[in-house]
Amino acid sequence: MLKNALRAARARVLGPMMGIVCEVHADMQRSLLLQGRQAAHLLRGLNAVEYLADAEFQVYSQWGEDGILEWLIQRLPISSKRFIEFGVESYTEANARFLLINRNWKGLIMDASPDKMRIVRQDEIYWRYDLTAVSTFVDRDNINDLISKNGFSGKVGVLSVDIDGNDYWVWEAIEAVVPDIVVCEYNAVFGDLYPISIPYTPDFSWTRAHASTLYFGASINALCLLAARKGYELVGTNRAGVNAFFVRRDLVSAIDSCIVSTAPFHSESRGSRDENARLTFVSGLERWKLIADVPVVRVDTMEKVKLRELEPLYSQRWREAMER
Repeated sequence: MLKNALRAARARVLGPMMGIVCEVHADMQRSLLLQGRQAAHLLRGLNAVEYLADAEFQVYSQWGEDGILEWLIQRLPISSKRFIEFGVESYTEANARFLLINRNWKGLIMDASPDKMRIVRQDEIYWRYDLTAVSTFVDRDNINDLISKNGFSGKVGVLSVDIDGNDYWVWEAIEAVVPDIVVCEYNAVFGDLYPISIPYTPDFSWTRAHASTLYFGASINALCLLAARKGYELVGTNRAGVNAFFVRRDLVSAIDSCIVSTAPFHSESRGSRDENARLTFVSGLERWKLIADVPVVRVDTMEKVKLRELEPLYSQRWREAMER
């Protein structure tokens, strides 16, 4: 009897409280979206930028990619209002979510976690918009089949690659789609002088590969080399030195005169960890030394070397920026 009474009392108290929490969350989301739409409107007057990063604003993205993509889409003759993004976790923070909600684009998202994709499919975003959420571990052997069997082959407006590992090798393998814009994460710790990537391992995990979590992905130089082979040009990066933006060569003339410099930014991130997964806050030029003995592949020659054999890794511009 007492337990039942306590349960009833708890329900009377917590029920209204949960309703209030949900309403507050909904109000915050509406306010965030409104601010994003206002920022998007202001970008229409930003006809020229020194760097692409000057267009940054953040609604659902981690580093301001919402604004960069919005600025590009406002100015490019986009062929398709569809996007593909993989490595999205639970999709609360993603590069293309603002396109889905603000522009009503159609999207395919993929992540290796079944639980996180289940959360997306149970969220109201899944019925409000045309979104396909697939739980799968993406690799270079299955990526084209995944895209095709989910109905996204052909032209897409945006392809976003962020899997903290085989990003270079997976993008290299993609043939099922022709994106207008490609967003790809780069590892700034690898520097900006050499076209290098982690060696391809189908089940690569950045948290298992090296305790520091600094060993993943590819350098900006490697991605630029790959982009050129696939018919894309670098138009800039975000200011945090995390994501690079590439535009298909036949479209880039629409913004060629609008961007003063496409030079990539270095990273100031201090996300290194120790053997117990605790943050160590190593910064600047000291970061690469933590992974000096890891193997990397020079994608121009396919030679495998240790990172320390390529030192110095950074251009004078990047070194000076990190030493300030």
